[in-house]
Amino acid sequence: MLARSPSPPASAFALRPVVSGLPERRARRRAALAGALAAALVGTLAANRATPFTATLNPAAPLTVYLQVGVGSFTNDYIYGGQPEKNTTINTVSVSVTSAVLGNRTPQAMTTNSTAAQSYWDGYTYCSVPGQLYIGGFYRTTGGTTAAARVTATVPAGLTDGSGDTLPFSNIQWTSSGNGDSGAEPFPAGTFVNGGVQTVGSMASNTWNESCWTFTYLNNSVPPAGTFTGVVLYTLSAP
Repeated sequence: MLARSPSPPASAFALRPVVSGLPERRARRRAALAGALAAALVGTLAANRATPFTATLNPAAPLTVYLQVGVGSFTNDYIYGGQPEKNTTINTVSVSVTSAVLGNRTPQAMTTNSTAAQSYWDGYTYCSVPGQLYIGGFYRTTGGTTAAARVTATVPAGLTDGSGDTLPFSNIQWTSSGNGDSGAEPFPAGTFVNGGVQTVGSMASNTWNESCWTFTYLNNSVPPAGTFTGVVLYTLSAP
């Protein structure tokens, strides 16, 4: 594995279904490129905003990987020479399920406390908060094409409450989109595993990739009343 340079920490966020009473997801992006000069300096737009967004980057030193799940930090938008910064925020995705609908198998929409709606590629408002969680980043090498970097999620066996009760993580799934998007996403829809490491996306070398995730609690069981929490750790690994 290659070390991150610069090295923002792997992103994490907490999932918190709350049981109440018993318990508980582009027209063309108008990228404001500063003419051909900005494009030559920082990269070439590889896809318009009518498709899931991936941009091609010019190789540059140092080799850099950047992953953002929820809130992140950049000195400026990437197309204007911005550089990634460390951000230790752990965002939550949560839902409160009332006794009236508890366990009736009607999926419950989850919301996030993340405020990250805009892309650090060009400032475009890509995600709709609080209903969607931004995931994106880039993998830039110093030379030619290499194998893709992989994005994984390390998932606990279950969500737990203060009494030791558990909910399977597989009760939570997500869809993937973005404002105006259509077609396949770089970070596709999925369902959490019940403990272990799962691949949730990948980045080809010298590309920027981003999606917006909408989470749902499947609501197919009747656990005891309480607040169930668990933290998923997302990691971007370069070959």
